[in-house]
Amino acid sequence: METGSPHDTGTAATGRPAVADGDEPVWIALPPGLLRMRRLLLGVWLGLLTLATALVPGLLAGPVWAAFALLPLALLLWGWVLLERNWRSWRYAERADDLLISRGVLWREQTVVPYGRMQLVEVTSGPVERHFGLASVQLHTAAAATDATIPGLDPAEAERLRDRLTELGEARSAGL
Repeated sequence: METGSPHDTGTAATGRPAVADGDEPVWIALPPGLLRMRRLLLGVWLGLLTLATALVPGLLAGPVWAAFALLPLALLLWGWVLLERNWRSWRYAERADDLLISRGVLWREQTVVPYGRMQLVEVTSGPVERHFGLASVQLHTAAAATDATIPGLDPAEAERLRDRLTELGEARSAGL
């Protein structure tokens, strides 16, 4: 793969932090486990809705009304494609002075978090995430509007990133 591409695995493949030396950051894509987890959740919920939409009207009003089950089924197929596009849009890069987080398909959003502004770095993992072997890293800064979260990381990578960001944050804020 080409260095700097949105699907560059950086840290996950080499075990070393992917910090760019030049102007162009080295982007690290999210692991495919996040996509699998989200697709499973989509399939479970919309699959149950499809089944209920087919059975309830079909049994109460007649088999013709069971055709309403095509609506949640169409949503399932549409959501399947959209989840992959969204998953491919997420990436992050560690630079010398800040962390970049990029996401979004229609509206691209890039968050720049300077290491010196970080106050807290959390690693969280709910029950479904733990089942899929995933964790999220959330960055807290003094700005209330900062939405700096990296979802769906391998737990080892999330721990490494937390430790590195905490270390860099302490080093950068020492002069404040």
